[in-house]
Amino acid sequence: MSTLTVRLPDDKHNRLKALAAHRKISMNKLIEELSTQAIAEFDTEVRFRAMAAVGDRSKGLELLDKLDEHFMG
Repeated sequence: MSTLTVRLPDDKHNRLKALAAHRKISMNKLIEELSTQAIAEFDTEVRFRAMAAVGDRSKGLELLDKLDEHFMG
């Protein structure tokens, strides 16, 4: 396990402490959860871009149209 020192403005630090307290977790656990979420979002974007680079544009747009019909009515 590694140790990381991060410099934050006092107001942001206080808000993160309040968020951790609200969730009843430690600051360490909060930062771990937030970093896991950021990594998952990044991995999803990378995967999407890789698939889009080799995908069929017209099929992708067709699929998006179907999703719009389903969710927008």
